[in-house]
Amino acid sequence: MTWRAEQDAKTMKDAYADTLLALFAKDPRIMVLNADLMNSDGTSMVQQQYPDRAINVGVQEANMIGMGAGFALAGKIPFTHTFACFNARRALDQIFISVAYSRLPVKLVGTDPGVTSAFNGGTHMPFEDLGCMRTVPELIIVEMVDQAMVEDLLPKLAYTEKPVYIRLSRKETTRIYEPGTQFEIGRGKVVRPGTDVTIVCSGLMVAESMEAAGTLAEQGIAAQVVNIFCLKPLDRQLLIQCAQETGAVVTAENHNVNNGLGSAVAEVLGEAYPLPMERVGVQDRFGEVGDVQYLKETFGLTAGHIAAAAQRVLLRKQERSFS
Repeated sequence: MTWRAEQDAKTMKDAYADTLLALFAKDPRIMVLNADLMNSDGTSMVQQQYPDRAINVGVQEANMIGMGAGFALAGKIPFTHTFACFNARRALDQIFISVAYSRLPVKLVGTDPGVTSAFNGGTHMPFEDLGCMRTVPELIIVEMVDQAMVEDLLPKLAYTEKPVYIRLSRKETTRIYEPGTQFEIGRGKVVRPGTDVTIVCSGLMVAESMEAAGTLAEQGIAAQVVNIFCLKPLDRQLLIQCAQETGAVVTAENHNVNNGLGSAVAEVLGEAYPLPMERVGVQDRFGEVGDVQYLKETFGLTAGHIAAAAQRVLLRKQERSFS
């Protein structure tokens, strides 16, 4: 199976803003709150067209979450926006108590996840946001992959009755899905079939995993690639099925390996179907300044690192079969 990396027609923030504008046009309950990042995340387009429903609260993320909860109580559908690091660290108590504990359907959008924070550096590079959000009960967690996913999944997330955390890059993305692809909250997608090893991936790492699978195919290894874009609720059934089909799993995430996708997958398979497994991700480190490609190399988030992990886990699988 041949896969060629192609960029989406729009940046992620433009695809997001356009989809949000379509929701605004249809439903007067939809509104935007932003912590002084409207130009950065594309919601300035929304403010220009709907100034009465788009509020820049300034650099006060915790207060923004409280305002979002208040608007939700008043029957609105608020989307709050800030960098993912500030969602995870600065406003977590408000998210936990004002939104989730109160069971309010606020949509929490965290931008610049992981190495996509790039030149904003270590203070703004969230390798921990998914870990923080995973601990919040009943919170839906989604990491958008490309334009097609934004266009289909964002309207569905808008109308769920639960609070939602949306992890969203801002810049160019690699196209994984064809326009019009349908997605379901809580269900993953197999984006490449394979019989030897399963690569479970999210966000930025889906494209890297597809490239790694191509490299492995040249070596006679059939790697299955599974995009788990919804971390909560997690598609346990698909994970167990894929583990049974291939007998070996590699996870790949633009996040700390602790308490992110790799941990979630390990929890499921450790309970239901133990097998050889490797986790590709940030190895318990802080971020640093650099362009995205440099950072992917520095933190071990490339196709080469994924392919090497697949080779290691296949050796363990082989040793296990002879034991």
